[in-house]
Amino acid sequence: MKNRKKIKNVAFGAIVAALYVVLTYLASAFGLASYAIQVRFSEALTILPIFTPAAIPGLFIGCILANILTGCAAWDIVFGSIATLSGAIFTYLLRKTKFAYILPPIIANTLIIPPVLMYVYALPGTYLYFTLTVCAGEIISCGILGLLLKKGLEKTNYFKTDLK
Repeated sequence: MKNRKKIKNVAFGAIVAALYVVLTYLASAFGLASYAIQVRFSEALTILPIFTPAAIPGLFIGCILANILTGCAAWDIVFGSIATLSGAIFTYLLRKTKFAYILPPIIANTLIIPPVLMYVYALPGTYLYFTLTVCAGEIISCGILGLLLKKGLEKTNYFKTDLK
């Protein structure tokens, strides 16, 4: 039985990673996955650690793959993935605090991504400008879309199984 649970968790992580990549590609098709204005639909998935820690490695691996496949610079792959990983871990740690669990990915990306945009991509703009644009995109992705995803998932019984 314990092996079955491990297999389910690994499979769930792989599905999360695949969804992250697909949703990032979708956002990229609309020009929303990179640069100053970012609304990655995939970031809504950062809500999943409130249901199961099995989502954390899936989010991290999905972000790495999405960043590689969409042509991000090496430092963006590293730091963007670290932002997603830290956001996912702290979302899991705050899972029992009402609404606080949506803040970690918003804060992590708001702090980590602006310097990447400024120094890795040398985009014109100030730190404040990039902080505001990244924060706004994360509020849309993690806050609004993430909470909608949470509400929809709570209506299912999937996470009441042995994925915890």
